Amino acid sequence: QCKPPLKVKDLFVDIQDGKILMALLEVLSGQKLMHEYKSSSHRIFRLNNIAKALKFLEDSNVKLVSIDAAEIADGNSSLVLGLIWNIILFFQIKELTGNLNRNSSSSSLSSGPSGPESDTSHPSTPSVERNMSITVKDQRKAIRALLIWVQRKTRKYGVAVQDFTSSWRSGLAFLAVIKAIDCTLVDMKQALEKSARENLEDAFSIAQSKLGVPRLLEPEDIMVETPDEQSIVTYVAQFLEHFPELEAEDFTDPDKELPIESTYVHIKDTPSEKESKILILGESEENMYTVNHERSHPAPPKVHIHDTPE
Repeated sequence: QCKPPLKVKDLFVDIQDGKILMALLEVLSGQKLMHEYKSSSHRIFRLNNIAKALKFLEDSNVKLVSIDAAEIADGNSSLVLGLIWNIILFFQIKELTGNLNRNSSSSSLSSGPSGPESDTSHPSTPSVERNMSITVKDQRKAIRALLIWVQRKTRKYGVAVQDFTSSWRSGLAFLAVIKAIDCTLVDMKQALEKSARENLEDAFSIAQSKLGVPRLLEPEDIMVETPDEQSIVTYVAQFLEHFPELEAEDFTDPDKELPIESTYVHIKDTPSEKESKILILGESEENMYTVNHERSHPAPPKVHIHDTPE
Protein backbone atom coordinates (compact mmCIF):
# COMPACT_ATOMS: atom_id res chain seq x y z
CA GLN A 1 0.00 0.00 0.00
CA CYS A 2 3.02 2.27 -0.05
CA LYS A 3 3.57 4.78 -2.83
CA PRO A 4 5.57 3.59 -4.64
CA PRO A 5 4.73 0.02 -3.54
CA LEU A 6 7.29 -2.05 -1.65
CA LYS A 7 7.58 -5.80 -2.04
CA VAL A 8 8.90 -8.18 0.61
CA LYS A 9 10.70 -11.19 -0.84
CA ASP A 10 12.49 -12.40 2.29
CA LEU A 11 11.21 -10.93 5.54
CA PHE A 12 14.33 -11.75 7.57
CA VAL A 13 16.60 -10.08 5.00
CA ASP A 14 14.44 -7.21 3.82
CA ILE A 15 13.64 -5.98 7.34
CA GLN A 16 17.32 -5.52 8.25
CA ASP A 17 17.72 -1.90 7.07
CA GLY A 18 14.49 -0.71 8.72
CA LYS A 19 12.81 0.55 5.53
CA ILE A 20 10.17 -2.19 5.30
CA LEU A 21 9.47 -1.92 9.02
CA MET A 22 9.05 1.86 8.95
CA ALA A 23 6.87 1.70 5.83
CA LEU A 24 4.66 -0.97 7.39
CA LEU A 25 4.13 1.08 10.54
CA GLU A 26 3.43 4.19 8.48
CA VAL A 27 0.67 2.39 6.56
CA LEU A 28 -0.82 0.82 9.69
CA SER A 29 -0.74 3.94 11.87
CA GLY A 30 -1.40 6.65 9.30
CA GLN A 31 1.52 8.61 10.76
CA LYS A 32 4.65 9.73 8.92
CA LEU A 33 7.80 7.74 9.61
CA MET A 34 9.56 7.35 6.26
CA HIS A 35 10.95 10.88 6.36
CA GLU A 36 13.26 9.65 9.15
CA TYR A 37 14.60 6.74 7.07
CA LYS A 38 18.25 6.97 6.05
CA SER A 39 19.38 4.70 3.24
CA SER A 40 22.87 3.36 3.84
CA SER A 41 24.85 0.15 3.84
CA HIS A 42 26.54 1.14 7.09
CA ARG A 43 25.30 -0.79 10.10
CA ILE A 44 25.03 2.28 12.31
CA PHE A 45 22.41 3.84 10.01
CA ARG A 46 20.49 0.57 9.69
CA LEU A 47 20.40 0.25 13.46
CA ASN A 48 19.23 3.85 13.76
CA ASN A 49 16.35 3.23 11.34
CA ILE A 50 15.19 0.18 13.26
CA ALA A 51 15.60 1.94 16.60
CA LYS A 52 13.30 4.74 15.41
CA ALA A 53 10.66 2.19 14.39
CA LEU A 54 10.90 0.39 17.73
CA LYS A 55 10.70 3.70 19.59
CA PHE A 56 7.52 4.53 17.64
CA LEU A 57 6.03 1.18 18.71
CA GLU A 58 6.93 1.74 22.34
CA ASP A 59 5.44 5.24 22.25
CA SER A 60 2.30 3.67 20.77
CA ASN A 61 2.10 1.41 23.84
CA VAL A 62 3.08 -1.73 21.94
CA LYS A 63 4.88 -4.00 24.39
CA LEU A 64 8.24 -5.21 23.08
CA VAL A 65 10.11 -7.65 25.28
CA SER A 66 13.76 -8.51 24.61
CA ILE A 67 13.58 -7.14 21.06
CA ASP A 68 16.35 -4.71 20.19
CA ALA A 69 17.52 -3.08 16.99
CA ALA A 70 20.66 -5.21 16.71
CA GLU A 71 18.69 -8.48 16.68
CA ILE A 72 16.42 -7.18 13.90
CA ALA A 73 19.38 -5.84 11.92
CA ASP A 74 20.96 -9.30 12.16
CA GLY A 75 17.79 -10.98 10.91
CA ASN A 76 17.20 -13.04 14.07
CA SER A 77 14.24 -15.08 12.81
CA SER A 78 12.49 -15.74 16.12
CA LEU A 79 12.68 -12.11 17.21
CA VAL A 80 11.62 -10.81 13.81
CA LEU A 81 8.57 -13.07 13.95
CA GLY A 82 7.90 -11.97 17.52
CA LEU A 83 8.05 -8.34 16.43
CA ILE A 84 5.69 -8.91 13.50
CA TRP A 85 3.24 -10.80 15.74
CA ASN A 86 3.19 -7.90 18.20
CA ILE A 87 2.47 -5.52 15.32
CA ILE A 88 -0.35 -7.76 14.06
CA LEU A 89 -1.76 -8.08 17.57
CA PHE A 90 -1.74 -4.35 18.20
CA PHE A 91 -2.72 -2.84 14.85
CA GLN A 92 -5.16 -5.51 13.65
CA ILE A 93 -6.51 -7.71 16.42
CA LYS A 94 -6.38 -5.17 19.24
CA GLU A 95 -7.89 -2.34 17.23
CA LEU A 96 -10.63 -4.53 15.77
CA THR A 97 -11.59 -5.80 19.21
CA GLY A 98 -10.99 -2.42 20.83
CA ASN A 99 -14.62 -1.93 21.83
CA LEU A 100 -14.02 -4.60 24.45
CA ASN A 101 -11.90 -2.29 26.56
CA ARG A 102 -13.39 1.10 25.76
CA ASN A 103 -14.69 1.39 29.32
CA SER A 104 -11.57 0.00 30.94
CA SER A 105 -9.09 2.69 31.92
CA SER A 106 -6.56 0.12 33.09
CA SER A 107 -6.21 -1.68 29.79
CA SER A 108 -3.29 -0.99 27.50
CA LEU A 109 -5.37 -2.13 24.54
CA SER A 110 -6.88 1.31 24.02
CA SER A 111 -6.52 2.30 20.40
CA GLY A 112 -3.98 4.79 19.13
CA PRO A 113 -0.64 5.97 20.45
CA SER A 114 -0.81 6.93 24.11
CA GLY A 115 2.80 7.45 25.08
CA PRO A 116 5.13 5.24 27.11
CA GLU A 117 3.88 3.95 30.41
CA SER A 118 5.34 5.20 33.66
CA ASP A 119 7.25 2.70 35.74
CA THR A 120 6.72 4.55 39.01
CA SER A 121 3.64 2.60 40.07
CA HIS A 122 5.65 -0.63 40.54
CA PRO A 123 9.13 0.40 41.56
CA SER A 124 9.98 -3.06 42.90
CA THR A 125 9.09 -4.92 39.70
CA PRO A 126 11.70 -5.18 36.93
CA SER A 127 10.31 -3.48 33.84
CA VAL A 128 11.03 -6.43 31.55
CA GLU A 129 9.13 -8.89 33.76
CA ARG A 130 6.22 -6.50 34.19
CA ASN A 131 6.06 -5.79 30.45
CA MET A 132 6.04 -9.49 29.71
CA SER A 133 3.08 -10.07 32.02
CA ILE A 134 1.19 -7.17 30.46
CA THR A 135 1.94 -8.47 26.97
CA VAL A 136 0.62 -11.95 27.73
CA LYS A 137 -2.45 -10.61 29.54
CA ASP A 138 -3.34 -8.18 26.77
CA GLN A 139 -2.73 -10.77 24.08
CA ARG A 140 -5.07 -13.26 25.73
CA LYS A 141 -7.68 -10.55 26.33
CA ALA A 142 -7.71 -9.51 22.68
CA ILE A 143 -7.87 -13.12 21.50
CA ARG A 144 -10.67 -13.86 23.96
CA ALA A 145 -12.62 -10.87 22.66
CA LEU A 146 -12.29 -12.23 19.13
CA LEU A 147 -13.34 -15.70 20.31
CA ILE A 148 -16.47 -14.31 22.00
CA TRP A 149 -17.33 -12.45 18.80
CA VAL A 150 -16.91 -15.63 16.74
CA GLN A 151 -19.02 -17.68 19.17
CA ARG A 152 -21.88 -15.20 19.10
CA LYS A 153 -21.82 -14.94 15.32
CA THR A 154 -21.71 -18.67 14.63
CA ARG A 155 -23.91 -20.15 17.39
CA LYS A 156 -27.08 -19.83 15.29
CA TYR A 157 -25.56 -22.34 12.87
CA GLY A 158 -24.81 -24.92 15.55
CA VAL A 159 -21.03 -24.63 15.26
CA ALA A 160 -19.21 -25.00 18.58
CA VAL A 161 -16.10 -22.81 18.51
CA GLN A 162 -14.13 -23.35 21.70
CA ASP A 163 -10.68 -22.14 20.69
CA PHE A 164 -8.55 -20.97 17.77
CA THR A 165 -7.00 -24.35 17.11
CA SER A 166 -8.89 -27.64 16.74
CA SER A 167 -12.34 -26.03 16.52
CA TRP A 168 -11.49 -24.86 12.98
CA ARG A 169 -10.25 -28.15 11.48
CA SER A 170 -13.57 -29.14 9.92
CA GLY A 171 -13.89 -25.84 8.06
CA LEU A 172 -17.40 -25.34 9.42
CA ALA A 173 -16.34 -22.52 11.76
CA PHE A 174 -14.85 -20.52 8.88
CA LEU A 175 -18.00 -21.07 6.82
CA ALA A 176 -20.23 -20.05 9.74
CA VAL A 177 -18.31 -16.78 10.16
CA ILE A 178 -18.77 -16.07 6.44
CA LYS A 179 -22.47 -16.93 6.64
CA ALA A 180 -22.86 -14.58 9.63
CA ILE A 181 -21.55 -11.78 7.44
CA ASP A 182 -23.55 -12.71 4.32
CA CYS A 183 -26.00 -15.58 4.66
CA THR A 184 -26.27 -15.99 0.87
CA LEU A 185 -22.66 -17.09 0.50
CA VAL A 186 -22.78 -20.39 2.42
CA ASP A 187 -25.15 -23.37 2.63
CA MET A 188 -24.37 -25.01 5.97
CA LYS A 189 -26.52 -28.06 5.19
CA GLN A 190 -24.41 -28.80 2.12
CA ALA A 191 -21.24 -28.18 4.12
CA LEU A 192 -22.20 -30.99 6.53
CA GLU A 193 -21.96 -33.42 3.62
CA LYS A 194 -18.48 -32.28 2.55
CA SER A 195 -15.02 -33.16 3.77
CA ALA A 196 -12.91 -30.88 5.92
CA ARG A 197 -10.62 -30.13 2.98
CA GLU A 198 -13.55 -29.15 0.76
CA ASN A 199 -15.03 -26.90 3.45
CA LEU A 200 -11.71 -25.21 4.14
CA GLU A 201 -11.09 -24.63 0.45
CA ASP A 202 -14.62 -23.26 0.01
CA ALA A 203 -14.24 -20.94 2.99
CA PHE A 204 -10.90 -19.46 1.96
CA SER A 205 -11.99 -19.07 -1.66
CA ILE A 206 -15.36 -17.46 -0.84
CA ALA A 207 -13.79 -15.14 1.72
CA GLN A 208 -11.25 -13.91 -0.81
CA SER A 209 -13.50 -13.60 -3.85
CA LYS A 210 -16.71 -12.38 -2.19
CA LEU A 211 -15.55 -10.55 0.95
CA GLY A 212 -12.11 -9.38 -0.08
CA VAL A 213 -10.45 -11.20 2.83
CA PRO A 214 -6.87 -12.08 1.79
CA ARG A 215 -6.15 -15.80 1.73
CA LEU A 216 -3.54 -16.19 4.46
CA LEU A 217 -4.13 -19.92 4.99
CA GLU A 218 -4.37 -23.15 3.03
CA PRO A 219 -6.35 -26.28 4.01
CA GLU A 220 -3.08 -28.05 4.81
CA ASP A 221 -2.33 -25.43 7.47
CA ILE A 222 -5.51 -26.33 9.35
CA MET A 223 -5.73 -30.08 8.71
CA VAL A 224 -3.14 -30.91 11.36
CA GLU A 225 -3.47 -32.19 14.90
CA THR A 226 -2.91 -28.75 16.44
CA PRO A 227 -3.37 -25.85 14.01
CA ASP A 228 -1.34 -22.72 14.76
CA GLU A 229 -3.41 -20.42 16.96
CA GLN A 230 -1.72 -17.17 15.95
CA SER A 231 -2.23 -17.90 12.26
CA ILE A 232 -5.95 -18.57 12.71
CA VAL A 233 -6.39 -15.54 14.99
CA THR A 234 -4.71 -13.29 12.44
CA TYR A 235 -6.86 -14.63 9.61
CA VAL A 236 -10.18 -14.57 11.48
CA ALA A 237 -9.57 -11.03 12.74
CA GLN A 238 -9.84 -9.85 9.14
CA PHE A 239 -13.51 -10.79 9.08
CA LEU A 240 -14.26 -8.18 11.74
CA GLU A 241 -13.46 -5.53 9.13
CA HIS A 242 -16.17 -6.92 6.86
CA PHE A 243 -18.93 -7.39 9.41
CA PRO A 244 -21.50 -4.62 8.90
CA GLU A 245 -22.55 -4.19 12.51
CA LEU A 246 -20.46 -4.80 15.60
CA GLU A 247 -22.84 -5.00 18.53
CA ALA A 248 -21.38 -3.46 21.65
CA GLU A 249 -22.66 -6.31 23.79
CA ASP A 250 -20.31 -8.67 21.98
CA PHE A 251 -17.42 -7.09 23.84
CA THR A 252 -18.79 -6.41 27.31
CA ASP A 253 -17.05 -7.50 30.49
CA PRO A 254 -13.99 -9.18 28.96
CA ASP A 255 -12.79 -10.58 32.28
CA LYS A 256 -15.98 -12.56 32.84
CA GLU A 257 -15.59 -16.19 31.92
CA LEU A 258 -18.43 -16.77 29.49
CA PRO A 259 -19.71 -20.24 28.63
CA ILE A 260 -19.42 -21.47 25.09
CA GLU A 261 -22.58 -20.14 23.48
CA SER A 262 -23.16 -22.73 20.81
CA THR A 263 -25.53 -25.61 20.18
CA TYR A 264 -24.21 -28.99 21.27
CA VAL A 265 -25.54 -32.32 20.09
CA HIS A 266 -25.07 -35.12 22.61
CA ILE A 267 -25.81 -38.72 21.62
CA LYS A 268 -26.93 -40.90 24.51
CA ASP A 269 -27.91 -44.57 24.19
CA THR A 270 -31.23 -45.76 25.60
CA PRO A 271 -32.32 -49.31 26.52
CA SER A 272 -34.09 -49.58 23.16
CA GLU A 273 -32.30 -51.57 20.53
CA LYS A 274 -32.88 -48.99 17.81
CA GLU A 275 -33.34 -45.68 19.52
CA SER A 276 -31.04 -43.04 20.92
CA LYS A 277 -31.83 -39.79 22.61
CA ILE A 278 -30.33 -36.57 21.31
CA LEU A 279 -30.26 -33.75 23.81
CA ILE A 280 -30.15 -30.30 22.18
CA LEU A 281 -28.80 -27.69 24.57
CA GLY A 282 -30.02 -24.27 23.53
CA GLU A 283 -29.50 -20.90 25.17
CA SER A 284 -32.77 -20.87 27.09
CA GLU A 285 -34.22 -24.37 26.88
CA GLU A 286 -33.48 -28.03 26.40
CA ASN A 287 -35.24 -30.13 23.79
CA MET A 288 -35.12 -33.92 23.56
CA TYR A 289 -35.31 -35.63 20.19
CA THR A 290 -35.44 -39.31 19.30
CA VAL A 291 -33.37 -40.70 16.47
CA ASN A 292 -33.52 -44.24 15.11
CA HIS A 293 -30.29 -46.01 14.34
CA GLU A 294 -28.90 -49.50 14.69
CA ARG A 295 -27.13 -49.76 18.05
CA SER A 296 -24.70 -52.22 16.52
CA HIS A 297 -23.30 -49.28 14.56
CA PRO A 298 -21.82 -46.06 15.96
CA ALA A 299 -24.16 -43.15 16.52
CA PRO A 300 -24.31 -40.71 13.60
CA PRO A 301 -21.55 -38.07 13.86
CA LYS A 302 -23.75 -35.34 12.34
CA VAL A 303 -27.42 -34.73 12.96
CA HIS A 304 -29.40 -32.05 11.16
CA ILE A 305 -32.38 -30.68 13.10
CA HIS A 306 -35.02 -29.06 10.91
CA ASP A 307 -36.94 -26.03 12.16
CA THR A 308 -40.24 -27.47 10.92
CA PRO A 309 -42.20 -29.84 13.23
CA GLU A 310 -41.75 -32.86 11.00
